[in-house]
Amino acid sequence: MAKVETKNLNLWFKDNHVLKDINLTIKENAVTAVMGPSGCGKSTLIRAMNRMNDVISGCRVTGEVYVDGKNVYEDGTNVYDLRRKVGMVFQRPNPFPKSIYENVAFGPKIHKIASGKKLDEIVEKSLRGAALWDEVKDRLNDSAFSLSGGQQQRLCIARALAVEPEVILMDEPCSALDPASTARIEVLIRELSKKYTVIIVTHNLQQAARVSDFTAFLYVGELIEYGDTEKVFEDPKSELTEKYITGKFG
Repeated sequence: MAKVETKNLNLWFKDNHVLKDINLTIKENAVTAVMGPSGCGKSTLIRAMNRMNDVISGCRVTGEVYVDGKNVYEDGTNVYDLRRKVGMVFQRPNPFPKSIYENVAFGPKIHKIASGKKLDEIVEKSLRGAALWDEVKDRLNDSAFSLSGGQQQRLCIARALAVEPEVILMDEPCSALDPASTARIEVLIRELSKKYTVIIVTHNLQQAARVSDFTAFLYVGELIEYGDTEKVFEDPKSELTEKYITGKFG
């Protein structure tokens, strides 16, 4: 079942045509990797799915992006509700200058989802969902900056989970992490896909092969290939995809 779908999606930053006629169907409860060389539009593509490009001056979009069959670029779309439903985890851990507890509680408080004991339950559930609870349950009032880089990234994932999203966008979530932390995040991504639809941007081909069910390959703003990860890596349809996978450019 399609969870997110783009139809003839084009995006410009002023005169720079970044995304060109992207037609992509993202399946529910699966991990989809978006790979390609630097500057090919990977991050811009996933940011178009919850309209985070809107904050960039000179951004112009044509075409449609559907989440659960609803075009998110329709007039009257509540962008805050959209970003609650389609959460984002960024390249570098970006915890708020608050306690561990307050980082996770921030979203539910802002959206008035819960307070009191219910809020405590959401914080615990979210930290468990991000595989962090056992490491921080006795130090919830400590600063988020007291955590290691890998723990901070899992805290940011917990913060995204706390507002009960359905789709989680991850923009190279392991690029700033050491190998051990990367491995933990990759295991977590597989676990999250049992409940959420996960879309991950990565320049790491091995990571795409390890964690994803489906892979999209972008090159200079165009979708070159999309399909089952195993087929894309073992029997690519496009010569360009094969050259990228075999390291002949990128």
